[in-house]
Amino acid sequence: MSKIHNFGAGPAKLPEEVYDILKNELTNFDGTGISLLETSHRSPTYFKLNKDVQDVVRRLLNVPDNYKVIFLSGGGQGQFAAVPLNLISRTGTADYVVTGTWSAKAAKEAKKYGKVNLVLPSTDRYVDIPDQSTWNLDPNASYVHICTNETIHGIEFDFIPDTKGVPLVADMSSNFMSKKVDVSKFGVIYGGAQKNIGTAGVALVIVREDLLNQALPICPSILDWTVNSKADSILNTPPMFAIHVMGRVLQWIERLGGLDTMAELANKKSSLIYDIIEQSNGFYYAPVAKNVRSKMNIPFRIGKADEALEKEFLKGAEALNLIQLKGHRDVGGIRASTYNAVTVEEVENLAKYMKEFYKKHAK
Repeated sequence: MSKIHNFGAGPAKLPEEVYDILKNELTNFDGTGISLLETSHRSPTYFKLNKDVQDVVRRLLNVPDNYKVIFLSGGGQGQFAAVPLNLISRTGTADYVVTGTWSAKAAKEAKKYGKVNLVLPSTDRYVDIPDQSTWNLDPNASYVHICTNETIHGIEFDFIPDTKGVPLVADMSSNFMSKKVDVSKFGVIYGGAQKNIGTAGVALVIVREDLLNQALPICPSILDWTVNSKADSILNTPPMFAIHVMGRVLQWIERLGGLDTMAELANKKSSLIYDIIEQSNGFYYAPVAKNVRSKMNIPFRIGKADEALEKEFLKGAEALNLIQLKGHRDVGGIRASTYNAVTVEEVENLAKYMKEFYKKHAK
């Protein structure tokens, strides 16, 4: 079978080098003679793995000493509840900057636990991030929540908001470890692993220590950052294999040169696609404002949202083993996700196909 080029938005492509490592250790992990899948989470073997993965997170992001690194079940959506459950108690209110589907879902979840202030006017058309001078921030908010990269709509923050001392909380599920981030500017960073740093089953949470010990009384222990931090992410049986996969992906990033290399590759890969869109005289078009176009998820339409032509594009792509390019059901069209594990060569293959399709169908 010829090589598959997977542009799926998540669960997303993993590095081929990581697959080779996982295959070799699947049934004999770290010389134990058994699989990690059947290893005790209270064993020295797992304790070492747990620390190793925390350490590589700290190295890659240069995490300050006054931040805890926690691994939790429930994915990114689990943290939609965990954020207010852990933080909203201070004032009972929180600010949410809604720039797409995922931040909207986070805000909806938070309303169960306190008052939510929507910083931006409500809309169902997410194509830009309004200038921060227009934001309606509440100085009394317990925290300000953003999603740094909206997977569905393809909007990515190119700046860190100034929240005037209110803790900034960021869902980074789909652009985690794609570039350097000043962790000290955030109170909390979190995200599910399955889009850019691993596989489904684990969420990575980085929380500043002064934000612990504030959970609402109703907060379940499994979502309580303080309880899980004290237990070193081993409160119960953790998603050990998912944590292990994340660790192997992060070690792969480190071997390639770290986040500077990932950012350079992200710029190169996304530019290949955006350049074709810009040069197609409107045949392809990206609805998102240029300054906030995502480098991880590139949604676009064809022929003024010609659905028949888009179906033909997807059919032709699949024939070339360019898969999972269909846009999210909420927005339609095409979406190419160019996460860390997607290679430049794979994006070049997609770019070549886009050029050929344009030549064939442009009028």
